[in-house]
Amino acid sequence: MSEDLWSLRAPVDAERHVPRVVAGSVTLIIPTFNEAGNIAELLRRLGRALPGDLPCEVLFVDDSTDDTPAVIEKAAADHAFPVSVLHRETPEGGLGGAVVAGIARADTDWIVVMDADLQHPPHLVPELVGEGERTGADLVVASRYTSGGSRAGLAGSYRVAVSRGATWLTKGLFPRALRGISDPMSGFFAMRRSTVTAQALQPLGYKILLELAVRCRPARVAEVPFVFQERFAGESKSTAREGMRFLAHLASLRSAAPLARMIGFGLIGLTGFVPNLAALWLLTGAGMHYLPAEIVANQAGVSWNFVLIEVLLFRERRRHRHWADRVGRFALLANADLLLRIPLIAVFVGRLGLGVLPATALALVTTFVLRFAATEALVYLPRRRTSPLTSGRHTRS
Repeated sequence: MSEDLWSLRAPVDAERHVPRVVAGSVTLIIPTFNEAGNIAELLRRLGRALPGDLPCEVLFVDDSTDDTPAVIEKAAADHAFPVSVLHRETPEGGLGGAVVAGIARADTDWIVVMDADLQHPPHLVPELVGEGERTGADLVVASRYTSGGSRAGLAGSYRVAVSRGATWLTKGLFPRALRGISDPMSGFFAMRRSTVTAQALQPLGYKILLELAVRCRPARVAEVPFVFQERFAGESKSTAREGMRFLAHLASLRSAAPLARMIGFGLIGLTGFVPNLAALWLLTGAGMHYLPAEIVANQAGVSWNFVLIEVLLFRERRRHRHWADRVGRFALLANADLLLRIPLIAVFVGRLGLGVLPATALALVTTFVLRFAATEALVYLPRRRTSPLTSGRHTRS
């Protein structure tokens, strides 16, 4: 990753030689990806909106492949407030990862996150921070769905339906974490820097507010209505691929607790019967004896389960081992389940006097719990890692 950063330095405590946070100070984090056409107008509107007594600096976290960083540098010269650019050669974590990279470099009291396309009106930046100061809130969300807000800038009925459906889905999945947030899909919000805990954020895609609300659980939330504007220039970055990443992100957040992961593990295991039976039907239909066909077909279910578990349950732990190592360990555990189940049924019937059906059901439950525990411990054992919020190199000039 290369970094180009320019801005005024934060006030420094002469005795301790560390940055001193100014009360009410703001870092405005703006993630950008090929937004050169929006930069000059965005900074112009920010210059009109930011009051002179608000200590605010603008940090662009840029993943662009065009000349956006150069455009920012040129436009910044016309404004009194400090402007910085962090250009990432590798856009890890997408837009959410860009925001986390910006948070790692923020040493102000407040952080405001907004898009560069001017669909988020810049004049609301002081209002978001002011609402937090007035109410004592840790998180202030600019909402399209509270009284006075509007999603008018969404292009077309399809995007409106997708946005509304995503909101209902997230509110249904996380009723406690999102209590008081009417627009969890908003990308425009202010939060106290102290709200973000170390090693808490594991972003995937562009819904960073959802990540913050679920993982950091701010104690008090406030909202400010806003009218979603039309994009000033450029094209929307919302794609079907981003939609799939969003669904994977939801599954990852929802399965963060061990019990939820176990339930998800079981549900995924049930879906594995579909490819298993389909493969068995094809193999026996082709003339293979049913016993070897059972063994081969079981691998189809194992493969199906592995892919879903990788994507939905253990995304954050995949780097702990090479993918081939994970595949081998998972397949070994899944097939060992078959070998263990038969002796267990024999013990339950012969020693405990259970009937065949209850013994089979008990063996299935026992091997399921053992396989889940073994999968967590032997395939996806979490490793200690340094949070991007504490390990990032922070340089200013």
